[in-house]
Amino acid sequence: MKLVSLVTPCFNEEENVDQLYERVRAVFAGLPQYDYEHIYIDNHSTDATVAKVKALAARDHRVKLIVNARNFGHIRSPVHALLQARGDAVIIMASDLQDPPELITEFVARWEEGFKVAVAVKSGSRESLAMWLIRLGYYKLLGAISEVKLLENYTGYGLYDRVVVEAVRKTDDRYPYFRGLIPDLGFEIARIPFQQPTRFRGVTKNNFFTLYDMAMLGITSHSRVPIRIATMGGFLLAIGCMLISLGYFVWKLLHWNSFEFGLAPLLIGLFFFMSVNLFFLGLIGEYVGAIHTQTLKRPLVVEQERVNLDDERG
Repeated sequence: MKLVSLVTPCFNEEENVDQLYERVRAVFAGLPQYDYEHIYIDNHSTDATVAKVKALAARDHRVKLIVNARNFGHIRSPVHALLQARGDAVIIMASDLQDPPELITEFVARWEEGFKVAVAVKSGSRESLAMWLIRLGYYKLLGAISEVKLLENYTGYGLYDRVVVEAVRKTDDRYPYFRGLIPDLGFEIARIPFQQPTRFRGVTKNNFFTLYDMAMLGITSHSRVPIRIATMGGFLLAIGCMLISLGYFVWKLLHWNSFEFGLAPLLIGLFFFMSVNLFFLGLIGEYVGAIHTQTLKRPLVVEQERVNLDDERG
């Protein structure tokens, strides 16, 4: 009997973990040919999430729990749990029920057809129109500048064969952009479109800074185009400045008494080039920061506690 592992990252999701458990159990009741384990990894919740998952684990050995020593963020924690899973295939899904568990049946069917990766791709969403357009624009931009063909509107929800999990392990990436890493590995991917529902209960834990972090990580991990634009842009601006300066110099020689340069062009030019310089310095800083994170070689997370996983460390 094949084992399917489900990995669910959670942070302050006390209102959703029970409902998620029940829906997952109902799905696998219709897949009796598979065994499964459900690994919740908690990012140091401050509500009753851990207590509720422990209660589930006490009555169902298939429910397992990893509690992080602190909040290690939304990028590192899911990958750590992925690498602890024992299944022949591993499914990563969010705890807020915006990743419908009912898609698991379709994931498994595509897996049995021979696909090593089967992922859910949003064909629509019930989020605000403004946020949907921002996401769409970002994925279009990232796809245009990326060195690999990325999946638009792919959130990470999907099934990954054991060979894919081991390939992720071998990358030893300390801060992986998982949505770009999977296409980069080169496995054939089955895409399953779905309409993303609204959050079941509670409020989203994503804010401007987490979304910005994810967006910049995607760019710095999979494209050198911005750095090259900075280099070429600096070169072209330097040439432009030289030509403008030469033009002003010639014009002044020809109209010495009547032509006055004035302070306005100087101030405008000064602030413009300072802004461009700061922008590209920040961009370079993002790349340097990404390199710095990798060289530190820190663990993805530090665990505080395990439940039903004590003899299964990976």
